[in-house]
Amino acid sequence: MTKKVTFTSTFVDISSQLKRFVSRIVQPDDVEDIVQETFIKSYEADLKQDIQFTRSYMLKTAKHLALNHIAKWDNKFNESLEQNSELPMLLKSMQLEDEYTSKERFLLFCRATEQLSASIRKCFILKKVYGMSQKEIAENMQLSQSTVEKHIAKGLLQTLLYMREHDQNINPQNNTTPASLQPLSTQRVAK
Repeated sequence: MTKKVTFTSTFVDISSQLKRFVSRIVQPDDVEDIVQETFIKSYEADLKQDIQFTRSYMLKTAKHLALNHIAKWDNKFNESLEQNSELPMLLKSMQLEDEYTSKERFLLFCRATEQLSASIRKCFILKKVYGMSQKEIAENMQLSQSTVEKHIAKGLLQTLLYMREHDQNINPQNNTTPASLQPLSTQRVAK
């Protein structure tokens, strides 16, 4: 028998043993590939040098290939966040969700302010949306600062109640208030 035929017949004889051995190290989907690669690597080595113990050499080659495969797999999933290609898509998706929620909350706020009377709505929007001071609003609308303060407080209370009633994100039991509505005190409405 020639050397090549002996080498090939040895591989055929131990291929099932190689498969069992490799299956203890890697996932079942990868076993065939590693066994085939074992044959190729062993055959290439046999062409370059005379391998006396072909069976042992093939088992050792299969073991190293399987361990290298596991190491590559492990490195692939341990890469840093900067190298992760899925992260930008996830962040973009989160940004879209946040943007959608923000727009939804703004529309709810707009609907809530539409329910206010004209003078209360104007005072409230000038304060909350445009950030004007009560003094500036009083001068602009030709009202007293006390009236402006009461209008803003009423606007805040009515808007908050409307938003609580129509939004699932605001929980009435724990009195959660949107951050954009928190600076003004609702206690002043009792006057």
